[in-house]
Amino acid sequence: MKTEASNAITLLVKDHAEVKEMFKKFEGLSDRSKASKKKIADAICEALTLHTQIEEEIFYPAARAAIKDGDLMDEALVEHASAKELIAQIQSMDPDDELYDAKVKVLSEQIEHHVEEEETEMFPKVRRTGLDLVALGKEMAARRELAHV
Repeated sequence: MKTEASNAITLLVKDHAEVKEMFKKFEGLSDRSKASKKKIADAICEALTLHTQIEEEIFYPAARAAIKDGDLMDEALVEHASAKELIAQIQSMDPDDELYDAKVKVLSEQIEHHVEEEETEMFPKVRRTGLDLVALGKEMAARRELAHV
């Protein structure tokens, strides 16, 4: 089971599920829950920032070399850039600000689309290559640990 836990794709899918759950929690909060909204939105932004950083620094370069699908990888990077812009806006806002909830909702929708493309297009292509997903997973886990130090 240790091998499965350190598989690069398994780690990324786990991140996806955790963020999806956080978005659900956010959507379930009432307008009276300003402090809770801010706390969950900040947690979403932090999780996505670390996730995209690890993908861009470690997973994407390896995937790009392995699958030879530059268009798919370029699209993923553009989607990351768009998400990063929204994340920065959300982090600089307060739940009382106009469009706060709307920006979190749009981020949720963008991430849902991005995750679906990764999980249905990119990850299956990567799995069919000879890429060492266990070694890549270990590198990604080590990078995540550095971020939490």
